[in-house]
Amino acid sequence: MGRLNVAPADSGRAEYVDHVELYRVDLRRYLAESGWTADWRAATFGTAEERLDYDASVLQRLYADGWNRYGWPEKAGGHGGNEIHRAAFYDELAAALLPVPNQLWTLETLGPALIRFAPQLAAEHLDGYLRGQEWWGQGFSEPDAGSDLASLRTRALDDGRGGLVISGQKIWTSQGGTASRFVVLVRTGSAASRHRGLTMVLVDADAPGVTVRPIALASGRRELAEVFFDDVAVPGDRVIGDRDGGWEVAMYLMQYERGMYGYAVVTAGLAQLSRLRATMVGHGASDADKQRFAQVYVATMAAAARGAATVRKLADGQTLGPASSVDKLLFSRVEKDIQDLIFDVRRDWMISGTDDSCSAHVDEARADWWYARAATIMGGTAEVQRNIVADHVLRLPRGDQ
Repeated sequence: MGRLNVAPADSGRAEYVDHVELYRVDLRRYLAESGWTADWRAATFGTAEERLDYDASVLQRLYADGWNRYGWPEKAGGHGGNEIHRAAFYDELAAALLPVPNQLWTLETLGPALIRFAPQLAAEHLDGYLRGQEWWGQGFSEPDAGSDLASLRTRALDDGRGGLVISGQKIWTSQGGTASRFVVLVRTGSAASRHRGLTMVLVDADAPGVTVRPIALASGRRELAEVFFDDVAVPGDRVIGDRDGGWEVAMYLMQYERGMYGYAVVTAGLAQLSRLRATMVGHGASDADKQRFAQVYVATMAAAARGAATVRKLADGQTLGPASSVDKLLFSRVEKDIQDLIFDVRRDWMISGTDDSCSAHVDEARADWWYARAATIMGGTAEVQRNIVADHVLRLPRGDQ
């Protein structure tokens, strides 16, 4: 029957680290044969907060049974392995039609940067993240900065005792309304220093001077937040990397936002396409819808193939560089196209909820569609990504030349 509802034995951990396919096969069996995963698959939620609370319980269960700890170093609460183990984890969730726990979206972006540049902080805090006991928000965007991180104005001054005092505002922070901590990019140099005067810090959400205001999207769900810092004192040991070295940390982090995060997005999209296909077979579909489904599916598989190659590079310790913008363009486009396809194929249901499904299911589908409206903007707009590809990958001449 395989290893069910118990943490794999020590010998099993070693085998899984050395043999990803063994980990994959046993994880697949676990997800198929554990009775509790059926509730996970069918769960629906009326608010973003309810979903995060439920997903935290999922992570607690997965952690106790050992399965979400592969791909993370032992010193940070993991069982060892690398990015390929984490990709296999997302593959198997998709194959089992199980959603990605929402906390993992930010963990895939922030966790690797902490491990690389602040191993002491990773050792102290990432175990709790993997357990579902806490999650963090990424404090990059500002009202007047957007994708131009070099123009950030949130300021951090030296307190004369080795720490920093932060003042400013961040906006569009995913999961910010419930986050335990924020990874914040602040300016420690002059405005003229641009990207050379930035520093990355870890700030507790309940620190004096931190104010969090959730932002409701068009769906009504409070997926994002704006965060204000009013003379927030941060100890020096909360700096991630070097002072004035935040740009290097941000660029390293972006590789994982393009790579691991993007791969998880695509695998989650494949699961949504599998569910949509079952609906189209059961309820019928026009030839035009079938053709469009095929086109979106092929584009999604192309993004998955690109993402798999990127994951292998990350696992090999390679630097992705500007070519990672190609990944961003592909996965953000298919994310939006999948949601648009679901909307158009199931238009009556999406608009009026006219079938036998639970109303909570249509509310979730609408929320996913609304969230996907921002897919080509979050993490750097598609226009910025195309400029990066044109300038640094294809080396095309600029329009003014």
